[in-house]
Amino acid sequence: MNKMSPDLEDEKKIVAAPAPNEDVTGKPPRARVSDAIDPDMAVEPRKRDYLDGFLHQKPAEGPVGGAGSDLQTAVIDALKEIYDPEIPVNIYDLGLIYGVEVDDEADATVTMTLTTPHCPVAETMPGEVELRASSVPGIRDAEVNLVWDPPWSPEKMSDEARLELGML
Repeated sequence: MNKMSPDLEDEKKIVAAPAPNEDVTGKPPRARVSDAIDPDMAVEPRKRDYLDGFLHQKPAEGPVGGAGSDLQTAVIDALKEIYDPEIPVNIYDLGLIYGVEVDDEADATVTMTLTTPHCPVAETMPGEVELRASSVPGIRDAEVNLVWDPPWSPEKMSDEARLELGML
């Protein structure tokens, strides 16, 4: 009986990959996308794109600018769709928007603050507000003025926001 050394036995168990010209039977099946889909799992419908309504909306009728104009109301409605990432309340009801002005040339100026200068979204929130305001049909340009005076406080929240947060 020939006995191999333990080192040689281990070498015999190692199987090298076949050469490209070798005929290999028993190849593993290729992965298919349909194999990954579980038919018993419910598929959620696609959520609505946040700009979908803006892209299909027509410019507001009536006076272009001024307090109480349809265009100013449309900008405020657009800002009410932006939510604070830490608090489940929109930034308008949270009291972060101090003013929305639309002039006769359809330029919007939004004056806003943040809950604190060290807010995690201090770099991104003003840009998102500007993007949303400028995406309202009829608005030619939007500008955001970030102010710290007067500082934000919970008293600036609307009653709806206080109710949502259980502060009433």
